Amino acid sequence: MKQAQQNGFVLILVAVVMALIGADMFVLAGLTKTMLFESNTAELEAAERNLTASGLAWAERSVKNKSREIFNKTIELDVTNMNIRNSTLSVTIGIATDKEAEVQINTSCRRGKRTFRHNDKYRIEL
Repeated sequence: MKQAQQNGFVLILVAVVMALIGADMFVLAGLTKTMLFESNTAELEAAERNLTASGLAWAERSVKNKSREIFNKTIELDVTNMNIRNSTLSVTIGIATDKEAEVQINTSCRRGKRTFRHNDKYRIEL
C-alpha cells in the first residue's frame, strides 16, 4: 500500500515540475520577443544615423567643391555599399551664401513592417 502512495506522489511531483518548466518557457519566449523588438529598433536607429551622417558628408564635400549643378536639386544617393537593406537617402542642397549652405536630408530605412524616416535641415559652414 505504501509503494502505491509513493508512486502517486512522484507522478504529481513530475507533473508540477513539467508545468513549471512550461511556464518558464512561456515567460522566456515573451522576453525574447521584447529583446528582438528592441534590438531591431536599435539597428534601425543606427542605420538612420549612418545614413544622415553619410548624406551630410557628401553634401559638405559637394558644397566645398562648388559644384553648381547640385544646388536646389534633390539627389538620390546610392547606399547599396553601406549594406543597409531597404534604405534610401536623398539630399537637397540650398543655394549657398558666403558663410553657409542649408542641406535637407531625407532618410528612410525599413525592417519588416517597421519603417524609420528622418527629415531634417542642417547648415554646413563654408
